[in-house]
Amino acid sequence: MASTVMTSLPQFNGLRPHSSTSAPVQSLVALQPMRQKGKGSLGARCFIGSPTNIIMVASTTAMLFAGRFGLAPSANRKATAGLKLEARDSGLQSNDPAGFTLADTLACGTVGHIIGVGIVLGLKGIGSL
Repeated sequence: MASTVMTSLPQFNGLRPHSSTSAPVQSLVALQPMRQKGKGSLGARCFIGSPTNIIMVASTTAMLFAGRFGLAPSANRKATAGLKLEARDSGLQSNDPAGFTLADTLACGTVGHIIGVGIVLGLKGIGSL
């Protein structure tokens, strides 16, 4: 009884169609819809020089510049209630003359990426990108 069940199951014979199929291979392929890469709702085509790449590089560079030259809060410059920056000793050491630390670099780079992603998704949402 077990041998009759095993012989009645369809067998996989590789990628070539079985000789009993009635439809040719070309018609089977033609029925499947073609998908385009990079055209999804959030898909972005990023290569060097693309608008997405330029936006990400510019936003990250601007945020790192703001943090390094004292235009944004950092570990050694805290913001007061009036949004004025005042110096303080954070205990973090760096060899940078302005006191820009590794924590500042990571924080400003992260905020720059968040701003860049917001710009890219906003422009993609209105259809400009």
